Amino acid sequence: MSDHEYDEQTKIEQQQTIKLQKQLSRIKHTVMVMSGKGGVGKSTVTANLAMSLAREGYRVGVLDGDIHGPDMPKVLGVENARLTGDEEGNIQPAEALGGIKLVSVGYLLDTPDTPVIWRGPMKHSVMRQFLRDVNWGELDFLVVDLPPGTGDEPLSIAQLIKNSEGVSAPYAVIVTTPQDVALLDSRKSVEFARTLELKPLGVIENMSGFSCPHCGKAIDLFKTGGGRKAAQDLDVPFLGAIPIDPAIVRDTDEGKPFVTTSHDSTEASKAFQKIVSEILKRIS
Repeated sequence: MSDHEYDEQTKIEQQQTIKLQKQLSRIKHTVMVMSGKGGVGKSTVTANLAMSLAREGYRVGVLDGDIHGPDMPKVLGVENARLTGDEEGNIQPAEALGGIKLVSVGYLLDTPDTPVIWRGPMKHSVMRQFLRDVNWGELDFLVVDLPPGTGDEPLSIAQLIKNSEGVSAPYAVIVTTPQDVALLDSRKSVEFARTLELKPLGVIENMSGFSCPHCGKAIDLFKTGGGRKAAQDLDVPFLGAIPIDPAIVRDTDEGKPFVTTSHDSTEASKAFQKIVSEILKRIS
């Protein structure tokens, strides 16, 4: 590479860094929703957290950071939307109910069955582009649905935000279920957040018990209380427990976050409302 080419490349990188910082400065809070393992309902929690915040009047965006399992378009009911761009290279996000802005790798795939086979540098590049080039506008909250574990995607997003001048560190919400394996992995997520200097908001125990629709008796299908104990052991807040509710499964499959449907009287809905209140209390 010649000196001229090097100078031009450096200039481009500086311009991109400035653009990234400008974009991030328009986002008040970033909340990264994490889990140590898959199958704990993390994406469902992400969608309902974002929708709850939007219903409270906050300006909300969702970044689907789960590159290999980009489910947020389906969960938020906008799987048929498309991302568009302008002449300046900015990406216009899709818009879900409540004015929630959404970007996802799912919109870039030829079909829903197309697998994403990318190495780490490509993942980092895409996460950087989603943060830098998407026209998020002014946001109160950017909620990030991360893939399970502690791999490239959470690392890339955390570092991009943390290393941007004048931008506050992201918050982290850890979703788990009561099983021992899930709890073991959730502990890794908490330590991962601390290592990257994220601000842990707390632990959510999902699928925590089930109320029999016939007799009302509480049944602990996967045990209960493990999330609270893990939070206590790790010295992070316990945000609450969400019981199993068939309505959540049905609403998610239909692309309707369950907080938007008429289930305000259910234990699951009450639990989620309490969790959102706890999160807002700890951020404000």
